[in-house]
Amino acid sequence: MLLGSGVALVPWLVVLATTLPSTAQVGHWNVAWVGLDALEAVGLVATGLLRRRGDDRHRLTAAATCALLVVDAWFDTVTAAPGAELAAALAMAVGAELPLAALCAVLALKRAPGTRRTGPEAADLTSGTWPTTG
Repeated sequence: MLLGSGVALVPWLVVLATTLPSTAQVGHWNVAWVGLDALEAVGLVATGLLRRRGDDRHRLTAAATCALLVVDAWFDTVTAAPGAELAAALAMAVGAELPLAALCAVLALKRAPGTRRTGPEAADLTSGTWPTTG
């Protein structure tokens, strides 16, 4: 289903690329950006708190926050006006958003010390056996 959905999006991307205007007037622009930055803040705080507790679920919040930060950097730079606004957007992307996204990606992919594996991913895949609990 996911693979098919991804492939089905390709023609839609062509439609968007050929029909969307290059500029638009947008209502509630400030709400959109404040909302995105608020989600990033919640993601960073949640990831930090979960990781501090040794809770392996920090990997989930780190992955989501990584995606939000990359999207923020992308939209900041592609919607910025040329000149000082674009320079500021690039500075934020390179100096803050993308480095934080990279850190979140590392946290999402690497287990914190002291966490233990549970569930199907804890299986010994080389032997083809699943862990037992009793």
